[in-house]
Amino acid sequence: MRGTKTIEVSLITVCQLLALSLWFSATAVLPQLRAEFHLGALQSSLFTSSVVMGFIAGTLISAFLGLADRLDPRRFFALCALVAGTANILILTVPVDGVVVILLRLLTGMCMAGIYPIGMKMVATWARGDTGFLVGLLVGALTLGSALPHLFSVALPLDWRWVIVAASCSAWLAAFGVMFVKLGGTPARSPRFDPRVVGHIIADKPLRYAGYGYFGHMWELYAMWGWTGLFLFRTYQERGMDNAAAWAALTTFAIVGIGALGSLLGGIFADRWGRTTITIAAMTISGFCALVTGALAGAPLPVLVIVCLIWGISVVADSAQFSSCVIELAEPAHIGTALTLQNAVGFLIALISIHLVPLVADAFGWWASFAMLAIGPVMGVIAMTRLRAMPEAVKLAQGRR
Repeated sequence: MRGTKTIEVSLITVCQLLALSLWFSATAVLPQLRAEFHLGALQSSLFTSSVVMGFIAGTLISAFLGLADRLDPRRFFALCALVAGTANILILTVPVDGVVVILLRLLTGMCMAGIYPIGMKMVATWARGDTGFLVGLLVGALTLGSALPHLFSVALPLDWRWVIVAASCSAWLAAFGVMFVKLGGTPARSPRFDPRVVGHIIADKPLRYAGYGYFGHMWELYAMWGWTGLFLFRTYQERGMDNAAAWAALTTFAIVGIGALGSLLGGIFADRWGRTTITIAAMTISGFCALVTGALAGAPLPVLVIVCLIWGISVVADSAQFSSCVIELAEPAHIGTALTLQNAVGFLIALISIHLVPLVADAFGWWASFAMLAIGPVMGVIAMTRLRAMPEAVKLAQGRR
């Protein structure tokens, strides 16, 4: 049984990693796109934020219709990965500085609603007292998948179009692979469509505080992932470094990718020490990094990179534990919907911070824009401290709060 679990969870994780490489496939080549097509600030922001907007729309539709709890998760995942990969590669057939490319990114984001939370639901069927580790493994795949396009942009330097092709092929491979996944049990399904389920989830106080913690985390995470690359690119340019774009892409890959290790370790320690303990610790560290990173642009390069790597580890170390809280606190038949709803609101908040960062950076500098992100961890620490004090917190990590 243990061998089967390892194989199936590994397959789910690999499929998640491959499919989620689509998320930042266009963002990773943004410096090349801006140089070749003279994209403005708004169009550049939309390459990232349109995916988030699509994800929000997709998760809200899925949550309202209960799709995550009513459809076979493997087929749902496969269909969404196929459509997302196709939408991504169609970018190559339309003007990059036009509206259609943003609509294609929007569609890609909508399909992510059938990939990210559905992958978590599938891996949750194998959880046996190790929910934090398993979901941490899956979020680690999300993190590494988000970092992959930055590596593609260096490994495939001849033309930015090859990065788009590589990401789409990865998604199609994920759609094929997920059909071979076996579940650890039959997922509890909603017996019928009932929009009142959303109201019941919102009314659940422990779930709300888990959500508040996640919302603070999301205020910081995607803005950090989305803009660190450009921050480093400009920093390297100002230092007169040769091949600044390539070095920025490699550094960003390391900073985002190392979060996979943070997510995995966060899951292991949360199962042993408690969900709220790890989330509070991770947000405290990441909040401090957000406060100081922008101010270190002129510091010795090793110092800047080390702080960014610490930020990369801590900013996502807590992510899986918010989802684990939902899995352990929600009604079994509504886990998929609760996860999807949490994702929808969290990414809506991320959308706001993603657009605010360049505006604040232009007005006050990178130090102010990154420091602004520390608001999220502060609010998240408060929320998880309150959840920790609730009697229902005994359900978390088998009594380890």
